[in-house]
Amino acid sequence: MIPSKVDDTLPELAPFVRAVQARRPDHGTWCEAWTVRDVLIHQTGNAEELARVLQAFLAGTPVETRGFDREAPFRRMSDPELWAAFMNRCERLTEVAAAAAQDLSPDTEVRWTGRTVTVPFFAEHMREELILHRWDLTGDDRTAVRALDEPWMTEHSVVSVGRPLLARGSAGLDPGPDGRVEGRLRTPGTDDIVVTADAGGSSIRFAAPEGPATIESDAATRVLLLWGRRPADPTRWHSSAGPEALRRVRSLLSGY
Repeated sequence: MIPSKVDDTLPELAPFVRAVQARRPDHGTWCEAWTVRDVLIHQTGNAEELARVLQAFLAGTPVETRGFDREAPFRRMSDPELWAAFMNRCERLTEVAAAAAQDLSPDTEVRWTGRTVTVPFFAEHMREELILHRWDLTGDDRTAVRALDEPWMTEHSVVSVGRPLLARGSAGLDPGPDGRVEGRLRTPGTDDIVVTADAGGSSIRFAAPEGPATIESDAATRVLLLWGRRPADPTRWHSSAGPEALRRVRSLLSGY
């Protein structure tokens, strides 16, 4: 059973737990290189690192964010040990997030992966990870689509995670004859998301709808596209941009 204080802070944990428990550790997922066990390892490392960085800041001894080699100890664990570690790290993150909310202003800036984020980011980012990686397990079920459709998921993906989301795609991108890639992702009734990449770097921002969209979709699909994923039903997105422009934008949106 998930403690109430954890469930209050990470309401997406219970659906994620049920999805993991309904599958074998060696089952495949929508994340092409990962099994269910790999997803759980990644999530355990996420919860641990979020708590470690925020706790160190609270203690007045800030630390830099570790890379994904932080997951190595969890790969050596048995399945029961890994499960216990995952639940323990989620509970620990909840405790640290509560302490930070009590002791720090929500506008306090904390270093995370080479940039600064605010205190609420730490619990919110774990919530996003739980939603996204639950989708990796289940695909487009009702729970996944409803969670991905939440406006805060789009906001967090663009404002809090946007720059690193584009890093992988822009590194190996062929910018084409113009030396620049620009894509406009549209969900009717909301601001567009504009992504760009050229020799000077990459950017992601909200903008008022203007001109033709590169890709138009529902909100949940747009979040998946930002994270380098695709809904099971390809008719949930459409485009008139042409294959070359679409290919470059999709390459930029490679995700993690």
